[in-house]
Amino acid sequence: MESQAPVSRSLFDARMSKRLIALIAVLAVLAVLISLGGAWLGRFLALGGLTEDQTLREIVIGNNVLSVPSNTIRFAESRVDGVAERLDIYLHWPDLDGYTAATRDSFNNAKGDKRILFLAFEEATMSRDMTGRFEPIYRQLVEQSGRELGDGLTAYAFKEASGYRDEELVVGLGASPFVARCLMGQAAKGSLAPCERDIRLGEELSLTYRFPRDMLSQSSELDQAVRERAQSLLRTPN
Repeated sequence: MESQAPVSRSLFDARMSKRLIALIAVLAVLAVLISLGGAWLGRFLALGGLTEDQTLREIVIGNNVLSVPSNTIRFAESRVDGVAERLDIYLHWPDLDGYTAATRDSFNNAKGDKRILFLAFEEATMSRDMTGRFEPIYRQLVEQSGRELGDGLTAYAFKEASGYRDEELVVGLGASPFVARCLMGQAAKGSLAPCERDIRLGEELSLTYRFPRDMLSQSSELDQAVRERAQSLLRTPN
């Protein structure tokens, strides 16, 4: 009986050695996975949901078909082909392209230069766009006198009971009528794109785009550029 003790101890030591080697191997594999996962996670966090992928996604909204690069689509879950009630995209001004490494700072608002436009496509729920609603609707909701902003634009304060708190209506009734609502005060300071305008295109498709207030000075150029860019994404005849 006494002679079996060293043998049992040897077997025990051998099993422990094998387990230790196996544990070391597992830890080594885990270390590699953590390293790779950390690199991937670091890149993911740095992008914050942004992507440089330019794969075209075919989105159907009502009777409209849009072909949209993935790097312009705001939300990752929307970067798929199929039917949608709404599509949100963002574009860099003035090139009106999606996210790239070269425009990272603008998309992350790293320097506060505010060069990103936010666009939303959805089926129209009103018979007229914002410009068309000025005379029959907005005219009744704003004060009669406005203040001149220059560049052919006039800002009108909303009446107290209008429901548009902390907003004003900016109107340009030149050759290319322009009507937009803009946030004011602290609400405007906390927004990357405090001005909003909606237009119509396609088959009963409404496009609402939000933009920095500084771009009001180039409203005609902005509006034309947005219309043309949106139309370039549309595969349905206008």
